[in-house]
Amino acid sequence: MGAPGLSGPQWSNTPAGSKNKKIPFIKMQGTGNDFVLLDAVSNDLGGLDLPAVSRKLLDRRFGIGADQLLVLLPSSGPAPQGKSRLRMRIFNVDGSEVQMCGNGIRCLAKYAWSRGLASRSKSLEVETLAGIIIPEAKDGLVRVDMGLPRLEGREIPALADGRIIDYPLKIEETLFAVTCVSMGNPHAVIFVGDVAAFPVGFYGPKIENHPFFPERTNVEFIQVVSRQELKMRVWERGSGETLACGTGASASAVASALKGLTSGRVSVELAGGRLEIEWDKNENGHVYMTGPAEEVFEGEIFI
Repeated sequence: MGAPGLSGPQWSNTPAGSKNKKIPFIKMQGTGNDFVLLDAVSNDLGGLDLPAVSRKLLDRRFGIGADQLLVLLPSSGPAPQGKSRLRMRIFNVDGSEVQMCGNGIRCLAKYAWSRGLASRSKSLEVETLAGIIIPEAKDGLVRVDMGLPRLEGREIPALADGRIIDYPLKIEETLFAVTCVSMGNPHAVIFVGDVAAFPVGFYGPKIENHPFFPERTNVEFIQVVSRQELKMRVWERGSGETLACGTGASASAVASALKGLTSGRVSVELAGGRLEIEWDKNENGHVYMTGPAEEVFEGEIFI
């Protein structure tokens, strides 16, 4: 399944005839959110059952181990003049495909620049299921234009109309005040007093799979340190608790600004490091995320 409105070469979900197909991969990480990247621009990787491949490769005991699988593909059409364009697909540990990943797109952009698959002198556009996302190199980091946050409940999607701010959601005997934001994928943001002590592993999956979220949701648990700083833990849809989530950090910055708890520029401390988030709702309304992206190792694996 390609991005809405995009056409171009797709991978079949029918396994190749060979039982032992050797494929190259790159292991990357951004603030501890780790990825296996498959490059279908430089390599012939056709015929792979991508959900099954993601389940195998992302397993930390029987595979390479990572939070998500990133697949780099040629763009669906020619790039606009003066720009480079590529395409990205993203798969979770459970094999489900998701729209967008902020840490993942930083890693994919860095890989593409380092391998000459995208020109550093041209603006890079990446096609995703969430639309066109634009990363840029900045002082050894990668800054990403994450686009406009979606705040209308049905667009997130969640089963309520209008903006969802401090919506009462009862889990077991606990009543949570949930603020919902879409950054191309759904997020439920919950503010807590002590995020380090909060039982994320207990409440995360219950909120992720709550009927209020028809496509499930990512869940961010946030502690406000000051008007310029947040602490965050995240339960990612389809992957569980991870060390970082770029779209989650972006959604949390938006949610905290909507509630008047922070300014439009915040530093978000995650278990794997820091991300800088900017949201000027009075300018173009876009969210900008800046953070690191690093290659860990590369190799080949039999599928």
